[in-house]
Amino acid sequence: MKGSLLVVFFFALGCLIGWSDFFPEVLLKGDISMYILYLLMFQVGISIGSDKKLKDILRSIHPKLLLIPLATMIGTFSAVALVSLLLPKWSISECLAVGSGFAYYSLSSILITQLKTPTLGLPIATELGIIALIANLIREIMTLLGSPLFVKYFGRLAPICAGAATTMDTTLPIITRCSGKDLVFVSIFHGMLMDFSVPFLVSFFCSF
Repeated sequence: MKGSLLVVFFFALGCLIGWSDFFPEVLLKGDISMYILYLLMFQVGISIGSDKKLKDILRSIHPKLLLIPLATMIGTFSAVALVSLLLPKWSISECLAVGSGFAYYSLSSILITQLKTPTLGLPIATELGIIALIANLIREIMTLLGSPLFVKYFGRLAPICAGAATTMDTTLPIITRCSGKDLVFVSIFHGMLMDFSVPFLVSFFCSF
């Protein structure tokens, strides 16, 4: 929860600095955001590759475990497709790109803004990136606050599906407490796989 609030704070701070014309215009028009994206992707690779549990997880992967990330994707895309019918401004592929963030708001928002700028223009692409930031941030917050209810009404795997890419880090403690310690491994594996899928799925849906 604290991490989510920090993200909102720095996002608001960035908006204020941008409006104040604090940075030279040449910096804002350059490719700095793309380099930041490359750096972020590099960091994602390091965080996954350096996880000490990665080798154990890969050795003990059971095919049935793949059904949980698959359920997360199917549920997310189905809900997003239905919601897109109420949002005529955005195409279904753009809405699916937002949903493909799977609560990884920092990466998906930047990626969507960069990939959609050539077709939508910078202002509209930025708006879509902001929507991705807020939507995926809300998903993480809902998992943090709603996990006890998810377990009560939908079963122990529900918080894992709800948390998506965050189940390997920020939402892992609440999932462990509500779903049980025996699902820690499942939660970490699920989070890693969802984390890994974000850049590929977002890029795919942004290509339309």
